Amino acid sequence: MRILAIAAHPDDLDFGCAGSVGRWTAEGHEVVYCLVTSGEAGGEDATMSREDMARLRQQEQTAAAKVVGVTELHFLGFPDGSVEANLALRKAIARVIRIVRPDRVVTQSPERNYDRVYGSHPDHLATGEATFNAVYPDSRNRFAFPDLLEDEGLEPHTVEELWLMGGPEPNRFVDITDTLDAKIEALLCHESQIPDPARITELLGQWGRDQAMQAGMDTDRRAEQFRVIQTV
Repeated sequence: MRILAIAAHPDDLDFGCAGSVGRWTAEGHEVVYCLVTSGEAGGEDATMSREDMARLRQQEQTAAAKVVGVTELHFLGFPDGSVEANLALRKAIARVIRIVRPDRVVTQSPERNYDRVYGSHPDHLATGEATFNAVYPDSRNRFAFPDLLEDEGLEPHTVEELWLMGGPEPNRFVDITDTLDAKIEALLCHESQIPDPARITELLGQWGRDQAMQAGMDTDRRAEQFRVIQTV
C-alpha cells in the first residue's frame, strides 16, 4: 500500500500520526510526506531570518521522517500562517496525489475541534479542506485542472481512503505501543520548536494513553485516532 500524509507545517505529522506511520512502514507500506508550508512562522528566535527558519524546519522534518521510515517528502512552499483552501492549494495537492498515486491519504481534519485548540490552527483547517477537495473530486477528475494532464502528463488517480487526524468523532484507532518511542524521537528532531523536550515526551505518552482508553484498549497500550472516510 502507498500512503500519502499531508499537513500544514513541519512537525504536524509527527504530533498527529508518526506512531501510525512507523507501524505502517514496519509492515512494508510506503509512506510519503507532503508539507504545505515550510514552517517559517514557527519558533521563537527573532534573530533568525524567516528564510533560514524555513530551511531549518525542512531539515528537521526530513530527519524526523527518516526516523519512522519516510524518505520521500514534498514541500509545497505556501506561506506559513496564510494557508487558504483555494484553487491554487487544491491544484498543488492534486498534483502530488497524481505523482504519488496513493491508496490512502492522511491529513488534518477540516472540522474545528473545540477540545483541542492547537489542532484547530487555521492553516490545519485549510489544509484539511483543500486536501479533502483534492482527493474528491480534483485528483480523479481529468477535467479538473486539465493542464495537470495535458501539460504535465499526470493521469487522474482515485484515492480509496481518507484518514483525518485531530478532528471530532474518530472511528479508527491504531495501536502505536511499539512505535511510541519512534514517534517521540521523530518529534524531538524539531528542536527549533521544542523548548521543553521532557514535557513533549510526557504529553505524547498521555495522548497515546487517552486515545487507547477511548478505543477500549488495555491500560498499557498507546494509540492514535483518526476519522476514516471511504472515498470509492
